[in-house]
Amino acid sequence: MTTFIYCPHCATPLHSQLKAERLRPTCPSCGYIQYRNPTIGVAVIVQNEQGLILLGRRAAGHSYAGMWCIPCGHVEWNEDVRDATKREFAEETGLKVQIGEVVAVHSNFHNPKQHTVGVWFRGYVEGGKLAAGDDLDSVDYFPLTELPSALAFPTDRVVLDDL
Repeated sequence: MTTFIYCPHCATPLHSQLKAERLRPTCPSCGYIQYRNPTIGVAVIVQNEQGLILLGRRAAGHSYAGMWCIPCGHVEWNEDVRDATKREFAEETGLKVQIGEVVAVHSNFHNPKQHTVGVWFRGYVEGGKLAAGDDLDSVDYFPLTELPSALAFPTDRVVLDDL
């Protein structure tokens, strides 16, 4: 996230001011405060009839290329969290899912440039054809006891261990 030098509302130079026990860029003219808020990531846990879990391998040219993850993505502005979950899962796997209960919520601190809060939902396949897409170059089902060692996100490991 870019830290502004000038207020994006009135163009006054910003000053650091202690707000809620943190130094934050603050406008002395209009009162604007720049907050660094996390983005919301969503992921879908799909298990087949044998209890195998669907994972995707991150494609070349994307962050964490060659590593595996629970299919995931980001909620966009003005998008419902469950709609985003369905959209991202379809983009990444080719599958349409019904979104079930929340399985886990964790703060993700693995990327110092972008703090996220992840929400993992249970998903139930309703249709589509399994095929890697978007940020993934492969999708496959794995036994929970034989997961790939190279997982992209530390919080995926926590969620998978809890399963």
